[in-house]
Amino acid sequence: MRPTAEPRTDAGAKLAILAGGGTLPARIAAAVRGQGREVFIVAFDGHTDPETVSGLPHLWSRFGAAGTILRRLHDEGVGEVVFAGPVRRPSFTELMPDWRTARFLARVGTRALGDDGLLRAVVREVEEDGFRVVGLHDLLKDLLTAPGLVGRHSPDADAERDIARGVEVARALGALDVGQGAVVQQGIVLAVEAVEGTDAMLDRCGSLRRPGPGGVLVKVKKPKQDRRIDLPTMGLTTVERAAAAGLRGIAIEAGGSLLVDRAAVAEAADRLGLFVLGIESSS
Repeated sequence: MRPTAEPRTDAGAKLAILAGGGTLPARIAAAVRGQGREVFIVAFDGHTDPETVSGLPHLWSRFGAAGTILRRLHDEGVGEVVFAGPVRRPSFTELMPDWRTARFLARVGTRALGDDGLLRAVVREVEEDGFRVVGLHDLLKDLLTAPGLVGRHSPDADAERDIARGVEVARALGALDVGQGAVVQQGIVLAVEAVEGTDAMLDRCGSLRRPGPGGVLVKVKKPKQDRRIDLPTMGLTTVERAAAAGLRGIAIEAGGSLLVDRAAVAEAADRLGLFVLGIESSS
């Protein structure tokens, strides 16, 4: 076993944001800088929006350059690291691994790991190099989904049954480290989330919907999931795609998921006629 470096744990330490897609990396950077902390962005080719790094110290990299990334974080005096924004899991060919990444892949056997297992292994690697990994909700407290309705629409008894079925299916998927979501309509599972992600799952649901009341999207974290990484996340785009797919509501785990821009989500849900509900669901 490699020796574990002593992590830097002071709350004022410089924060490295390992930035995927979407707006979350930029939101985190703005919030942390507003607290007087320094940030450093690691942007990934083909995943990070270039706007995210505008005017900020940063490094553009591929996923397979772990050695370069970790050395740069040490050079920058980084103390804490956060993972923010979705990424598409790269193939081995796309990685073009350096020696550090190749050693990591050989040790953990990633071909047999789902996304959660792989991310936990990445977190261990980062921590063993002396950095403290924090969760998005540690930096933006209001990101965690609260229990109850977001907006004015609420589920009826049929929708509640679909939610219960969706939770059951999503939990089973999560136990196998496959995905975090499912779409259920009238008790029938229309789609489950896998490597394609929530948006692509919703896009294909439109052609699968049945006559009658629309289906429900349910998202819950995986059993035993590390809450610092890859929590189920929804925002305005999720509401808009759910409406386009003919769904009538979204249920997302309270305390175990992230809700981005609650006010915009509530406005869109009210305008489009969907319910959005934070559900309490035991792992």
